[in-house]
Amino acid sequence: MSERQARVWVGIDAGKGHHWAAVVDETGATLWSRKIENDESAILAALGEILEIAAEVSWAVDISGTSSALLLALLAAHGQQAVYVPGRTVNRMSGAYRGEAKTDARDAYVIAETSRQRRDFTTIDVPAQLAADLTLLTAHRSDLVADRVRMINRLRDVLTGVFPALERAFDYSAHKGALVLLTGYQTPAAIRRRGRARLTAWLANRSVRGADDVAATALEAAQAQQTALPGEDVAAQIVADLAAQILALDDRLKRIDKQIPDTFRSHPQAEIIESLPGMGPILGAEFVVAAGDLSAYTNAGHLASAAGLVPVPRDSGRRTGNLHRPKRYSRRLRRVFYMSAQTSIIRQGPNRDFYKKRGEGCKHVQAVIALARRRASVLWALLRDNRVFTPVLPVAQAA
Repeated sequence: MSERQARVWVGIDAGKGHHWAAVVDETGATLWSRKIENDESAILAALGEILEIAAEVSWAVDISGTSSALLLALLAAHGQQAVYVPGRTVNRMSGAYRGEAKTDARDAYVIAETSRQRRDFTTIDVPAQLAADLTLLTAHRSDLVADRVRMINRLRDVLTGVFPALERAFDYSAHKGALVLLTGYQTPAAIRRRGRARLTAWLANRSVRGADDVAATALEAAQAQQTALPGEDVAAQIVADLAAQILALDDRLKRIDKQIPDTFRSHPQAEIIESLPGMGPILGAEFVVAAGDLSAYTNAGHLASAAGLVPVPRDSGRRTGNLHRPKRYSRRLRRVFYMSAQTSIIRQGPNRDFYKKRGEGCKHVQAVIALARRRASVLWALLRDNRVFTPVLPVAQAA
C-alpha cells in the first residue's frame, strides 16, 4: 500500500459494539481489513487511514439503522457517502467466493466486492433533524402499540382462566371503562359483593362513561358464574396490574399521537401529503420516514415498486406474463399506502369508485392494492409539482 490507489471500495460489516471494514482495489485484492470499535475516535482514526489509501473511496454498509448511525454521520461529516447492501444480497454473494467460513472480516470483504461489481445500490442519506425526529417518534409509537396488543392478549388469556364470562362481556382493546373496572374488581364474588349501585358509583368517581351500563354488564357476568376457580386470587392481581399498565400505556399513546402531528406539520410538504384522502398525520409521518428523499425515485413507478405494489415477472422460455408478488420491498412503505387506501374507501369519492371498479371479480386485498398503486402515482405527482390534492367533481354536480 505504499503507492496511492486511484479508487478503492470499502465494505463495512456493521454491528452494535464494533464494525469490521475491508478495503479492496479494482482487482478485488484486499488492501486493508480491520476491526473498528463503534466509537467516534476509533471510527475517525480508521477513516483517516482509509482515505490515505486512495484518491476516491466508495463506501458500502449492510445496516442502515441505529447500529451504524454514528458511522454514517461521521462519513457524511467528512463528505463521504455510503450505499446500502442488503443482508440477503451479502448472504447470497458469499456463496460465490471460496470457503464456507462465516466471519465479520469475510462479510466485510463480500460487501466491498459486491459494491465494486454493482452500481445500483441505494445511497444512504443521513436524515435531517425533522426526519430523525419522526423516525424516533413513529418507531416508539409502533413499539407502544405492539406492547399494548401483547398486554391485552395476556389480560384476556389470564381472565379467561378465572372469569370467562367477564372476558366475553367487553372489548378490552376499545373499552376504557372495562379496563378501569378490572383495576378494582376481577372476580365474580367481588363484583357481586359490591352490588350494582355501589359499583356504578365507584366507576363514576373514576370518570367512566356509561358507568351504569358497565356495572350492569359486569354484574350479569358475575351472576352467571358462582364457582371460584383455582388460582383466582393470584390471577386477579395479575389482571389488575395488566389493566393498570394498559391504561398508563393509553396515556402515553395519547401524548405521542399529539406530538407526531405537531412535528410532522413542520415538514414543508405536510399539507400536500395530508391532502390525499386517507393520509392523516400519523401515516404521513410514517411515509416521510419510510420513503425518505423523493428525489431518489425517478418516477411514480419506482416509488410504487419500492412499496411492493408492482408485480414482478417470472418468465422462462415460452412462459410469459407470469406475474408474482415481489419479495424485496419496504414493508413500512407498503403499509402506509395500503392503510391509507383502505381508509380512503370509507367515504364517497373517487377512491371508493375505483375500489368498486377493481373489486369486480377481485378479492378485497387485491382491490386495495390496486387502489394503493394508483394513489402512489397521485401522491408522487403532487409532491413533484408541489400542489395540494383537489378532487374533481362530476360534471353534473359541478354544474
